[in-house]
Amino acid sequence: MTTTSAEAVGTPIVIGIDAGGTMTDTILVDGNGHFKIGKAATTPRDESEGFIASAADAADAWGISLEDLFSGIDVVLYSGTGMLNTLLSRTGRKLGLITTKGLEDMILMGRGLQAWADYSYADRLHAITHHHPDPLVPRRRTHGVTERVDQFGDVIIPLYEHEVVAAVRKLIADKVDAICIMTVFAHVNPAHEKRIAEIAREEIARAGTETLVYTSHEVRPVIREQSRLNSVLIEAYATSRGRKQLKGIEDISKRHGYRYRVQTLLSFGGLTSIDHPRLHETMISGPIGGILGAAYVGKLIGNDSLICSDMGGTSFDMGVITRGQTRIENEPIMDRFKLNVPTLHLDTIGAGAGMILKVDPLTKKISLGPESAGSDPGPICFNRGGTRPTIADCDAILGRLNPDYFLGGKVKLDVQKATRAFREQCADILGVPLHEAAEGMIDMLEADANNALRRVISGQGIHPSEFTLLSYGGSGPLHLAGCSRGIGFKDIITFQFAAAFSAFGCTTADYMRRHSISTQIDVPSNADDAALEAFARRISGVWHELRQAAVAEMLADGHAREKIRTVPFLMMRYTGQLEDVEVAAPLEQASTAEDMRHIIDAFEDVYGKINHRVSRYGSAGYSVMELGLIATADKVKPVLLKRPLGSADPGSAHKGRREAYLGGRWHKADLYEMDRLQPGHEVDGPAIIEHPATTLVVHPGDSVFVDEWTLLHYRHA
Repeated sequence: MTTTSAEAVGTPIVIGIDAGGTMTDTILVDGNGHFKIGKAATTPRDESEGFIASAADAADAWGISLEDLFSGIDVVLYSGTGMLNTLLSRTGRKLGLITTKGLEDMILMGRGLQAWADYSYADRLHAITHHHPDPLVPRRRTHGVTERVDQFGDVIIPLYEHEVVAAVRKLIADKVDAICIMTVFAHVNPAHEKRIAEIAREEIARAGTETLVYTSHEVRPVIREQSRLNSVLIEAYATSRGRKQLKGIEDISKRHGYRYRVQTLLSFGGLTSIDHPRLHETMISGPIGGILGAAYVGKLIGNDSLICSDMGGTSFDMGVITRGQTRIENEPIMDRFKLNVPTLHLDTIGAGAGMILKVDPLTKKISLGPESAGSDPGPICFNRGGTRPTIADCDAILGRLNPDYFLGGKVKLDVQKATRAFREQCADILGVPLHEAAEGMIDMLEADANNALRRVISGQGIHPSEFTLLSYGGSGPLHLAGCSRGIGFKDIITFQFAAAFSAFGCTTADYMRRHSISTQIDVPSNADDAALEAFARRISGVWHELRQAAVAEMLADGHAREKIRTVPFLMMRYTGQLEDVEVAAPLEQASTAEDMRHIIDAFEDVYGKINHRVSRYGSAGYSVMELGLIATADKVKPVLLKRPLGSADPGSAHKGRREAYLGGRWHKADLYEMDRLQPGHEVDGPAIIEHPATTLVVHPGDSVFVDEWTLLHYRHA
């Protein structure tokens, strides 16, 4: 599966993998940045199987064996869904919790926002359907101990150590796999958490068990105890299976000749080893790669306002880059748990080509999902045991998918089987002709995605005409026309390597560590030079401590000190506001009043870009709610080759015609091989542009232009 029109040279030195809910995509990159992609079905029970099959597909495209591939590779980057699936399926470790006395019911109460997360509007109106998320620790394994540290870090009530001993012994008797510790103001002064951990380890050693101990101040030392508690619980609960999956990836890589450690992608962008002590920070690593790749492409095309849309078999993920600013969400919700995990912001709806279609025989109501056929058994047309029709079956029925060229011909689609099932389960029940019903289902999916894009844009405060839409994922190009129609984007772009774009984005990331800690620094608008200097020195002191911790972790991973770069940041707001803005510090350290003014100016600049129509409010003063530092080290990245534009005639890529149902009738659509399209080519619809890993449908009246980077620009009539 070639992704560049020029011949790739050299030996691959980077493998990037994105294991989604349906397919596992692989991208290989050589020292000059040339790349090729591979694809295989995801294998949730043992992700190493899907990984090696996808890597073998990519190696075949490159023309080398798996052994030659892995023996020459310097970096294996893996982003998957193992930990998130552990949380969703509730198959993690057996946990116990020790917390401040009086807070034993914190898990059961939760936070209002997370308790209603993922509920439809109707279900929010009718609370009778509501239930709280299933707790990761039952009340009987939650123990409160007497202690109190106040918000300033002063010990108000000493730790009652005999209560700790009793609690630990009860949890050991309950045969828990891990003990989590969270006290109220441990992010300010962790002394009591540290002592509880010491006692717990002493008792564990005395009992001769292998119980693990996790403390909230080590996992995420920031304010908001409920989110901090969720973070430490999920780190203890879900990462064991994730580490096991990642270890399986590393083991199978080494069996084929790989010499180093496998890396994975952090939720805030950047790479880390699979031994990362806060592995829950990688739980949604796959979709994050797409945003990193989009930022990389945005620099090439000269547009810093981008909408990233990733449609696969299961979901439709959307990310936004507004005037060069990528929104960091400090408290994302995962499976109705609000966590203290900095994450590149994503909006997600259930809309993918694997969505299962249902028609109620009594009411004739049509439902798309929320279930997906996934990779096993997959859509009916895959002929792997699927019995319920999906959007992908509709695409096959309407001639939009080539039954002999799916995954380059490795999967032959059974269109007749899909047609029979869809007719019986959907079209006949609705009393609608077969092909009209199939296109109607696709129109519903695309309308959902179109409306979701409009909602995301409306929250940015700038006109759609300033945004370029980047569409990727295995199903992104297939449904691009309907998803984007009528919104008025400045440009619409998809890729020859759309199916592996998130994996591509992973390879554009650098090695990274991110450390942060909560603060409460209120800077009055009328602060004099002496006060500003004091604030600057206080901030700089925290950065110094964070820099030492981050660099130490990078050195432990084998990075040379001279290659490690650090960038401090602040989470700031105008005093009295409820939301923070992340600000990259304009200087490495601060010691003067002028330095503090530079920091405030940087905040106001970022605030103005994000809140376009909102005036600045400096007279309220400024609050620094969190201080942090990012440490990075470079790695090789892929490059897109720029070539001069040639002829507009795409005849060299033409490979025949096929009947396709578009816009309510059959058309004789021109067929093109995507990899043969060259810069300058223009394709007029109706047409279908095929790639082994994806398909781009060009509707009648629409067209596609190939630019000098071999990016595909979709143009609506």
